[in-house]
Formats: sequence, C-alpha cells, structure tokens
Amino acid sequence: MRLSRPFFQLPVLFDVARLQAEVAALPTQAWVSHPDSLPGNSAARLISAGGGETDSVYGQMLPTPWFADMPYLSQVLAGFGVVWGRSRLMRLAPGAAVPEHADINYHWHTRVRLHVPIFTWPEVRFHCDGQSVHMAEGEAWIFDNWRPHHVENKASAERIHLVADTTGTAAFWRFACGQAPPRGEWRTLAWDPEIRPELLTEGDQRSPVMPAAEVQLLVEDLRAELTVATDAAEARTRAVRFGLLLESFVFDWRQLCALHGVGGRARPDFLRLAGAVREAAKPLADGLVMRTNNVSALLVLEKRVLQHLVEDDAAPRAGRTSGEG
Repeated sequence: MRLSRPFFQLPVLFDVARLQAEVAALPTQAWVSHPDSLPGNSAARLISAGGGETDSVYGQMLPTPWFADMPYLSQVLAGFGVVWGRSRLMRLAPGAAVPEHADINYHWHTRVRLHVPIFTWPEVRFHCDGQSVHMAEGEAWIFDNWRPHHVENKASAERIHLVADTTGTAAFWRFACGQAPPRGEWRTLAWDPEIRPELLTEGDQRSPVMPAAEVQLLVEDLRAELTVATDAAEARTRAVRFGLLLESFVFDWRQLCALHGVGGRARPDFLRLAGAVREAAKPLADGLVMRTNNVSALLVLEKRVLQHLVEDDAAPRAGRTSGEG
C-alpha cells in the first residue's frame, strides 16, 4: 500500500504494562525464526492461515493458540474495527537489523502493516525512504512499505513489536492519515477484563484464476511507476515496448476470462499466456525500474502479477512476504 509520506503515527495509545505482561508470558516455543532466516529476527504467530504455525499469507486467517492467552492484544486489534490478515509479534535481537528492502509482493498491493511497539528503546530506529523514526512503546504506526526501508536495533536489549496486516476501512484511513489532534487529546485504550472481542480476520482470498479487472489494476499500477534507470533513447524505447506488451497482455487475459470464466477451466490456456508474456518481457526489461523504489520492473511484474495469476493445486497462488521488520 502506497502512502503519501513514509510514516504516519496514529492518534491512539495503549497500556504498555499490560502489553508487556502478555508478551512476557509467552512460552519459549512460541518464538520461531524469521521465514528468510535473517539473523537476530524471530516472531510469534498470532493470526495465521488456519491458525497454524505457518507464514503463508493466503487461506482463512484465524487466531493461533498463542493468541488465546493475550486478551488485551486482542482488544488492541479489535479496537481498530478492521479485518486483519497475518499478524505476529516480531522480535529483533540486540545489535540485529532488518536489511533495506521494498515490499513488492502481490500481498502488499492493497495492505498496510500496523506496528505497535511493546518492548523497545531509543536506539531502535525505523528508516523509510530517507526518513527515520523511533516508534515508542504503546504507540501505533503505519509506513509506506513500497518505499525502501530498514530497521536497526542498536540497543543492548531486544525489540518486540506487534505487527498486523490490513486493507483498512474508510474510517481507519481517515483516522490513520487525517489531521491528528494534539497528543494530549489522544485516547488510551485501557485494559478491560470483561471484554473478549471477536476479531475480524481475512477469509481465503484465493481464486483459481485472477479476474481480468484485477489484472488490469495491477498492470496499470506497474505501468504508472515504470521508468528507466539511465535516461537514454534506447532505454526509453524499450520502456514504451514493455508498456505496450503489458497493455496487450491485459486485453488477451480479458478475452480468456470472457471465454472460460475464472473458475479454473482451461488452466493451460491461461498459463501459456502468462508464460508468453514472461518470456517476451525479459529482453525488454534491462534497465527498467520502478520510479519510487528503483526495484527492477521485471521483478515487480513477476512477484506482483505473474506468480499470482493462476492457482496451482500443488503450489497455491500464495507465498510469504519478504524482508520483514
């Protein structure tokens, strides 16, 4: 999800002592290594596909057994009134970091990640597109993860954030990105032992074939960001041809959807079209990048569009995100 600036702090605060008590009570076995094996990075899964020990971002999202013993964290998430996708506690060891990256995967086209720091220190810095902030305990933040970002923990103790993914309601976006009142007027969500909220969690978003309207949306977004790494006539020509290739692909995908529907019939025809576009794009894509984050246009085409067009029963149109903080 692209935002108008790198960071937004939401005008709400949380009970730090209660957050810390619930997190400290987690057993050691709740913590698992980072899905990309980043040193010093670990996580405890709170909402996951099927409520299981998985990092998939597809499937029916459900609370995990670890989350059952965290009623205040449940109140925190429920208080935003949105549907939550994969959500976890993310731990960064002393001296550890999350390398710079941009989140270009399909999952992130319509989602933003909420951060609620639970254990942190002034030496922990979150960097995004040249700006840097310290997210303090009990605060709530979102950031533009399409832009390059990284995290550093230069403190002598571990950092733990609650991180939760959502597409957000209209009310959420007004609250998150609107004009905030003075901090002294912000509400603090108090712990209420009588409340056991029912969380809204994402249903299974998979479909056998991606509908033509969604393909068009993804491709138009990519084309709007397309630029050349080096301004030269030959590169500009290839950029035009790359854009026309994608435009033609949308027309042809729409025709296949009109002929076969999106229920999975004639999968080989859809796969052949995707494969043909993949091969035709390769010789055109050298030096073509995304304007905002300088990521290869071919890589974005692959990860945001082509990998997710047709669900494969053996390897679902899914996958985890990369380089998370």
